[in-house]
Amino acid sequence: MTTTMPMLETYPQPIDVDRNALATAIDVIANCSQTCTACADACLGEETIERLAKCIRLDLDCADVCAVTARMLSRHTGADVSVIRAQLEACAAVCRACAAECTKHAAMHQHCRICAEMCRRAEQACRDLISLAM
Repeated sequence: MTTTMPMLETYPQPIDVDRNALATAIDVIANCSQTCTACADACLGEETIERLAKCIRLDLDCADVCAVTARMLSRHTGADVSVIRAQLEACAAVCRACAAECTKHAAMHQHCRICAEMCRRAEQACRDLISLAM
């Protein structure tokens, strides 16, 4: 259970985007960060680690960008829409790249398959928010 929606409901000012859509996006993006972190760690445990170097790098980059994006989307006071839009664009781009790389390894590594799916969901969540109001 997440506290994202209950926290958004407590925000005392109007928010310029649908709160349900925002809560969903925050949760998906935060979950992507965790999934990418776990995938990078699982890649490090594989015997073929040298073939997974790019995957590990993109997993860690994606995890970091998603974590920052989820935090930025959780703050509303004085938010600059152009900065939020740029962050969502960056998040969508790294999620797309990470999904593509993980897909290359998905047949051999279940963690990469799961990660690719999560990255695609997070990319779509970013795109959905951009199309709503950002």
